[in-house]
Amino acid sequence: MTTLMMILGIVVFVVGLLVSIAWHELGHLSTAKLFGIRVPQYMVGFGPTIWSRKKGETEYGIKAVPLGGYIRMIGMFPPGKDGRIEARSTSPFRSMVEDARAAAFEELKPGDETRLFYTRKPWKRVIVMFAGPFMNLILAVGLFLTVLMGFGVTQQTNVVSSVSPCVIQASENRDTCKKTDQESPAKAAGLQPKDKIVSFDGVTTDKWNTLSDEIRESAGKTVPIVVERDGKQQTLTAKIATNQVAKKDSSGQIVDGYVNAGFLGFTAATGVVKQDFGDSVSWMTDRVGDAVDSIVALPSKIPALWDAAFGDGPREQDSPMGVVGAARVGGEIFTMDIPATQQLAMALMLVAGFNLSLFLFNMLPLLPLDGGHIAGALWESLRRNLARVLRRPDPGPFDVAKLMPVAYVVAGIFVCFTLLVLVADVVNPVKLT
Repeated sequence: MTTLMMILGIVVFVVGLLVSIAWHELGHLSTAKLFGIRVPQYMVGFGPTIWSRKKGETEYGIKAVPLGGYIRMIGMFPPGKDGRIEARSTSPFRSMVEDARAAAFEELKPGDETRLFYTRKPWKRVIVMFAGPFMNLILAVGLFLTVLMGFGVTQQTNVVSSVSPCVIQASENRDTCKKTDQESPAKAAGLQPKDKIVSFDGVTTDKWNTLSDEIRESAGKTVPIVVERDGKQQTLTAKIATNQVAKKDSSGQIVDGYVNAGFLGFTAATGVVKQDFGDSVSWMTDRVGDAVDSIVALPSKIPALWDAAFGDGPREQDSPMGVVGAARVGGEIFTMDIPATQQLAMALMLVAGFNLSLFLFNMLPLLPLDGGHIAGALWESLRRNLARVLRRPDPGPFDVAKLMPVAYVVAGIFVCFTLLVLVADVVNPVKLT
């Protein structure tokens, strides 16, 4: 049964991956057609074609390797200064440029002269290239909101799980009291497990974040605490201590570091809690920040990743993870001893996180990523507008093909990194449990 559930989880993730890729390419396809650019191919996956069908002027298909997708547009790069696309050079870097230029004119037909990608205004090209990543962002936001507001997420609540007997600094990492430790305000006030804290110092505390923030801001104060115990409400009084506690972000998630703040002294019970729209937006904003930080930190994680793949180093929980690793995590989700609704919610979160990463990664201003083409179009617009203001001749379209040598280097680095992650995902995978 466990193996079957593992396979089911992997299948769910792979389907989510294929939908995400198809959705991304649909953004490029729809806007390209909107602006009259001819698109001969729309493909999900790479490698051998396992299914395709031609509708109108576009061939739609699925390829064997679900690691990406593409649409092929006519005239991605402008012709050379001589107007010819068949010229060749003995320089390897020059050949890269000319090969890219020639590929951009594959399947050129009579009448296509007015349907080339590079002939469109820069703002239209920006829209076409941005539409793909933007579709991933839309899907990520939709899935996040579905889980946060529809299923809910496991988090701390305003119900007491246990009461701390004394005041211990968070950095001490111990749970036994010393004779010199101060009695915790919660114990002194008579707080008990299973108490539900209804209000704190007159503030209704139906959410853990509200309660936590109020406690942290009340250091040194004596406050009334209304609790619900055995179906009845009663008021307790506690003098809030000042203590070193774990730092948290705006959505209530614990982050690295400590702060001195108010301390009551109890452990909150956890439960599945649905979020409102405001809390969901705050949660997603923090996750975007985390994702950006992760991308910036990628180079610094390579040594540890190499050690995990080829040495005896541990695989960190925040280690970069590829499609294989994510699929394995998707399978592990469905083997966890949690309700089916939470299994589905976690799987949707995984796909949502993948789409958020796709959006941010593709927005990097590097060829061959979408962000590289966007940067080229914006640079062309700046050059042309500056020439117009200075009354100089129109410099013409910016030849992105000249950046292809850099694109090959970037692509090579990405391929090497992907292979490293793949090896680590196979021999030393990230595990949920």
